[in-house]
Amino acid sequence: MTTAHPRPASAPATVPGLTTAPSAAAGPVLDVRELRVVLGGRPVLDGVSLALAAGEVLGLVGRNGAGKSTLIRAVTGAVAPAGGDIRVLGAARGALSRRAFARAVAVVQQLPEAPDSMTVQELVLLGRHPHLRLLARESARDYAIVDDAMRRAGCAEFASRMLGTLSGGERRRAFVARGLAQEPRLLLLDEPTANLDATAQGEVMGLTRALAAAGVGVLVVLHDLSLAAAYCDRVALIDGGRLIAAGLPADVFTPAVVARVYGDHVDVIAHPVTGLPVIVPSRLERAP
Repeated sequence: MTTAHPRPASAPATVPGLTTAPSAAAGPVLDVRELRVVLGGRPVLDGVSLALAAGEVLGLVGRNGAGKSTLIRAVTGAVAPAGGDIRVLGAARGALSRRAFARAVAVVQQLPEAPDSMTVQELVLLGRHPHLRLLARESARDYAIVDDAMRRAGCAEFASRMLGTLSGGERRRAFVARGLAQEPRLLLLDEPTANLDATAQGEVMGLTRALAAAGVGVLVVLHDLSLAAAYCDRVALIDGGRLIAAGLPADVFTPAVVARVYGDHVDVIAHPVTGLPVIVPSRLERAP
């Protein structure tokens, strides 16, 4: 079975408002081994293993229903594994309290929820709560971290607006900012580029690169294989609840591997500038 092992991370850099995390030498920030999840009597994940180092971006890709979001939910504790082991920062997932987990791990779900009457700033400020003592109020430093998170996520200009007035893309930026405000050592992103235009997609994925450079481990679920190839250090391709291939994008997104999962409906070509794989829909009728 293919296992997604991390490659060594580059030296951590400094990002304003972010506490630099340990290097990959300290061990994986996320280690998933032989994970099995059964929902409604059906195996959704079957023996998936992957590891994520501090300072790298790992893209989790695959077709709809492959089990990508379920893996994120298993790490967060939203679903109970039927087997296998999940370790976060070296500790068994089940041994971490909710507070300890929230201090170390930020999660941006695929369809996050919050009251429509809440402002963007109020939402992002929730990211500081795991770091506050009981009954303590937010400090000037907390507000500075929130302001910086909103700026980096591209939502500072509508900080005072209520969530119910935002577009889908603006709302997603706000939830990304909340994750940044937690100052995580592990960031889990479930389709963070959904509903965003091409420019905004590049900005969000560029932000994952900046976080990785600061020592954060980033696990991001993506449907866009070309986007994953452009921004992820490594990718893990899942299909039918199983890990099909893992490694460098150029090694995973080969015509043979992509065809195994997506059939003959897509083509793999090389980007004319970077040489990285670009995956595009095939034409139904090819020119002679």
